[in-house]
Amino acid sequence: MTNLLRLQQLAKLLDVTRLQDDETNASFDSWLASLPAIPAAAYCVYPQYLMSLLNWPARQKPSAIATVVNFPSGDLSAERVCQQIKQALSAGATEIDCVLPYNMLLRGEYDEVKSFLQSVRKACAGSCLKIIIESGELTTAQQITVASELVIEAGADFIKTSTGKVPTGVTEEAARIILTVIAAAKRNVGFKASGGVRTVEQALKLVELYEELTGKLALSSGLRIGASALVYELAERLAE
Repeated sequence: MTNLLRLQQLAKLLDVTRLQDDETNASFDSWLASLPAIPAAAYCVYPQYLMSLLNWPARQKPSAIATVVNFPSGDLSAERVCQQIKQALSAGATEIDCVLPYNMLLRGEYDEVKSFLQSVRKACAGSCLKIIIESGELTTAQQITVASELVIEAGADFIKTSTGKVPTGVTEEAARIILTVIAAAKRNVGFKASGGVRTVEQALKLVELYEELTGKLALSSGLRIGASALVYELAERLAE
């Protein structure tokens, strides 16, 4: 595949993300105005900015609208998270990126994690559910494997690496572990790499890793790259 085709492929895998802690309506609108026109898979923003995103005339349809819940600590009750999901879907979100209660998992409370995941899957109904396992906080390969297996068992659509709010985002090691679990699954499960994906080269390596380990062509139904600044570099490269 030529470099240009790879870049065009990557554009369609992006979840263009804006999750700034100091966001204001003005800064969010300024960000929207700055975005280049690319055929992104989705745009991911905080719930309070869903309406602004939905009303953004330059949005490339049929890009999905994603938001985050139980974010970023993963410590809310299942009941509260399900409320967040229902509110987000009512506000126009079509995809939910939900943080797994990873501290619960670290304590070995697997049944509680299972119950949480089952509840959020039900609350999402038919909408796309991505579970953020916060792989940088899971200190062993076994913990990443267990988290991934629980997410698959619960029926989530994607396993996502990171919130981008802890020191360690996606790593090649974590991506390999998650993709290996996904490749062995008995159903189709997507992978979303997020947290520190800042360059086109880094993103392309993740695309290659996905295709190597799953044996599938990277499409937005199976792979997403969550990033913010990356979209600008990619647009520049595509325009060359």
